[in-house]
Amino acid sequence: MIFEAQSKVDGMFRYFFKASKPLRNKLIRAVGGNGNAFEQNSVTKEQKLTEVLKRAMPGITYVSIEDISGGCGAMYEISIEAKEFVGLSRVKQHRLVTDTLKTEIAEMHGIRIHTALPVLEK
Repeated sequence: MIFEAQSKVDGMFRYFFKASKPLRNKLIRAVGGNGNAFEQNSVTKEQKLTEVLKRAMPGITYVSIEDISGGCGAMYEISIEAKEFVGLSRVKQHRLVTDTLKTEIAEMHGIRIHTALPVLEK
């Protein structure tokens, strides 16, 4: 009988916890958070990497940076399309990206880079 009562309390708590999720998310955002600490650090790091790249290469037409380390910020995948790559080999394109992010890469475990030339309009 005690087990049944405890089971009902646990069930009610789980229901309340699930039902209150939208309210908890609003409160977290209102207090200044965007989720858990890992998500905050990941978003901040991705934004920082994007800003550094755009500052160094104003000809960027597309950039996508994704944390592929499971949220810990140890490894990123960067896809970038920039006018600065015109006339450069793939190796030199990657070198341009890694030289631009030298300080940030020192804090990472790894990086995956995809580069492309912008599509020219006719």
